[in-house]
Parts: sequence; C-alpha cells; structure tokens
Amino acid sequence: MNLTDRPRRLRTDGIRSLVSETNLSATDLIAPVFVDATTDERLPIESMPGHERVPVSEAVARVEEVLETGVEAVMLFGIPESKDERGSRAWAEDGVVQKATRRVTEETEAYVITDVCMCEYTSHGHCGIVEDHAESDPTLTVKNDETLALLAKTAVSHAEAGADMVAPSSMTDGMVGAIREALDESGHESVPIMSYAAKYESAFYGPFRDAADGAPAFGDRRHYQMDPANAREAIREVTLDVEQGADVLMVKPALAYLDIVRAVREEFDHPVAAYNVSGEYAMLHAAAEKGWMDLDETAFESLLAMKRAGADLILTYFAEDIADAL
Repeated sequence: MNLTDRPRRLRTDGIRSLVSETNLSATDLIAPVFVDATTDERLPIESMPGHERVPVSEAVARVEEVLETGVEAVMLFGIPESKDERGSRAWAEDGVVQKATRRVTEETEAYVITDVCMCEYTSHGHCGIVEDHAESDPTLTVKNDETLALLAKTAVSHAEAGADMVAPSSMTDGMVGAIREALDESGHESVPIMSYAAKYESAFYGPFRDAADGAPAFGDRRHYQMDPANAREAIREVTLDVEQGADVLMVKPALAYLDIVRAVREEFDHPVAAYNVSGEYAMLHAAAEKGWMDLDETAFESLLAMKRAGADLILTYFAEDIADAL
C-alpha cells in the first residue's frame, strides 16, 4: 500500500488539539437556577441529581457557586408562592424571579437571563390563559392573543428588576413582537430577547416539570409546542421570531434535534442557542448510575455535539460540572 493521505498523522497528542475543529468553553454555557418562593431551605430535585430549588435568600449564594466554575451566565426560573388561572405572580413586582433578579444583579457579576412563561404560575400549568372548558375538552388550548399581553408584562417586570436578557418560552404566536414592543415602550430597548424559537412538544421535559412545578393539570401542549415530526416548520417559526426582533434563537430540546440546530445555524446569522434539557441530563445520570457509561465523558461529548451542530450558546444542567472539567 502506498498511502499518501494518512489522517492519523494529525491525531497524535502534540497536534490533535491544534487541529480540533470545535471548541467548548465555560463561557459558552448558561446554568439554570431554580428559585422557590415556597421554601426557606434548599430542596434537592430528585429527578435531576445535583440540582436543587433554592429560596430567594439563597439565590445569590447559588449563583456565586455557578460563577466559581467559570460559567458567567445563569437563567432564573421561579416557583411562586401562589398560583391562579392567569398566572398573575409572573409579573408581580415582588414575584419570585423579580426579587431574585434584583439580588443577583446587585450582588454578583453574573449575566442574568430570565425565563418568560406562564406555566409555573398558572393553576392549570399551561403557558397562558386557557379557553373555556379546556379542562374537559382536549381540542381546546391556550388563548394565543390574550396571552401576549401577559407575557409582555412579565418581560417588562423582569427588565425593571434588572434582567440582562429575557427568554420567552411559551411558543405563543407573536410573543417576540409583543415583548419587543413592550420593552421598547418602557425604556428597555437595550434588553435583548432570546426566543425559544423552535420548541418542540417533547417527552424529554419530564424532570424539569418536577423541578419547576409546571406540569399541565390537564391535557398537553401539542396545540402550541411544535410537532417533533416537523423540521421545515422550524425555519418558519424562527423566521417569524427574527422578523419580530429576536436577538438569540433557541432550539429546544438539543440532542434529539441537532438537525434543527444545524438548519437554524445555516439559515440565520443570529446567535443560536441549544437547550440541553432535563430529560437529556437525567438519562445520562441514570445510565452512569448503572455503570453503563462515564457521566463526565458522555456529558462533554453531548455538549460538543451541540457546538458542532452550530450552537453558539448552550443552556445545560451540566454547566458547572463541564466548566470545572474544562
């Protein structure tokens, strides 16, 4: 054999890192933080090993723990002290995310992103105002246009509390435009929007719904979250968000939707984010506990795949562990 082209020449230790095509760093990662207004102590999340709900009084300490690993950005999720049909605690000045945001932005150097949705705040667990009789009629769903005003109010309340970025996740048609207009009118034109632009109705969300206490009390979310069978529709969804003023484009989930991450990366110039969701996190932990896989190596490889597919930012429950390893 006369092999003139030997790829293995570039796989030795001295050169391997120099020719590596994809790099992952702590500054690519966003760490989720769950703040719970119903507790005075940290509560472990059983389905998400290593994570916990923290009271507002512990929010700063929790974020400082994240910053120590080299991760610079966090996303705050809130569990309110009470819920109602409209999710009114979502935009309350003294709401859980608002109070945590004030403390974290005043006392740390973290870049604070806030989740803008209704499911954690509504008594029915859906992402907005539901239609009459939706509980008994599975063909009914969230009222789209009526929900937009509530999402806008919530985003403005987060910005007024000091949020650096807001991240609407409800997959409500027109949510980015409504939020952008409200932010601009209230003097927060510099606050960017990271839209969950292509968010699928996925079975990988289970542990998160435990963590954020946001599972639907009835029905499902198939009428507003995307069909997992659809790829072309994602480009349509993302295009609408771009036209309405989205600054960063999120694909959720990540691992099962790397083709969507790649398609969005190729179609748009905006920064692309991937959400390495709770189910993806939990299944690696479960396999590692069985001794079937190495947790650190599979977690790193998973995040590297998201970067390779085109993600600029990754929201992940592995953020601290991976940053430590890096």
